[in-house]
Amino acid sequence: MKKNMGPIDRIIRSIVALTLITLFIFNVITGTIGIIVTVLASIMLISAIIGNCPPYALMGFNSCKRKE
Repeated sequence: MKKNMGPIDRIIRSIVALTLITLFIFNVITGTIGIIVTVLASIMLISAIIGNCPPYALMGFNSCKRKE
């Protein structure tokens, strides 16, 4: 799988995902919205770990620096 996410993008996604998951754990975000946010945050965290974002691939976007 080809990486299409740069390091800054990966760091920002990880921070946002971990923050949202933490808010759910401490019952700041609850109910159905909390579950939906947690699932989306988990997807964000997984994409940050592997370095590939499927919507980026569909749109042809790449935030990695290109090697020349």
